[in-house]
Amino acid sequence: MTLKDKVAIVTGAASGLGYGIAKRYVEEGARVAIADLKIDAANAAAAELTKLGPGEAIGVEMDVTNEDAVNAGVAKVAATWGRVDILVSNAGIQIVHKIEEFPFADWKKMLAIHLDGAFLTTKACIPLMQKQGGGAIIYMGSVHSKEASPLKAAYVTAKHGLLGLARSVAKEGGPFKIRSNVICPGFVRTPLVEKQIPEQAKTLGISEEEVVKKVMLGQTVDGEFTTIEDVAEVALFFAGFETNALTGQSVIVSHGWHIE
Repeated sequence: MTLKDKVAIVTGAASGLGYGIAKRYVEEGARVAIADLKIDAANAAAAELTKLGPGEAIGVEMDVTNEDAVNAGVAKVAATWGRVDILVSNAGIQIVHKIEEFPFADWKKMLAIHLDGAFLTTKACIPLMQKQGGGAIIYMGSVHSKEASPLKAAYVTAKHGLLGLARSVAKEGGPFKIRSNVICPGFVRTPLVEKQIPEQAKTLGISEEEVVKKVMLGQTVDGEFTTIEDVAEVALFFAGFETNALTGQSVIVSHGWHIE
């Protein structure tokens, strides 16, 4: 159990990628806070994961765009388990529009959840990590941290921004053994992606099958979706890699969609 007795906070973890990462951490012995906007869903996910063991989980209500809510959630975790070793900033949404039709309110909402949320949770966790002698901060980026796609101006902007935040955290956190990395998945068939398929089909005037084959998977080497398990394994690797050797780096998990 590589994460035995480590304490992790995973945002947006009641479902999807966040849940998959939390599950993998619990399997490795970690104590995981399922931080989510919906506390009932967070508590249900935590109860389910605790039954699986060997680690354990609790639900924490957290609106990552609200500084007071973030600080209260992190404080609850620290009070419960005495420390925070790992932060996975995963909470996110998707809204697609052409740039000239993108409502400013939606633009601000996207950046608030992805970027403000990453900043606020990082800001709250760093003092704890400094006192305890280190920690790992992991941001959920995307292939869109590296390149762009039509209709996703806000998402692409936010995901690019996470690279800059991670690099800054790596520089400032290095002396305290606080590591920072970005995971950049391709399309993972989560509820978030399922919702995009009909939306993009309507906006682009193509079939849903074409959206999947041409838009989402057309640039991969094998026409396959990235899986939640793929991403969770990378999140486990970064959480358990306890030196600064890889800090500030990003890893693309995309079946060859984007290669560096």
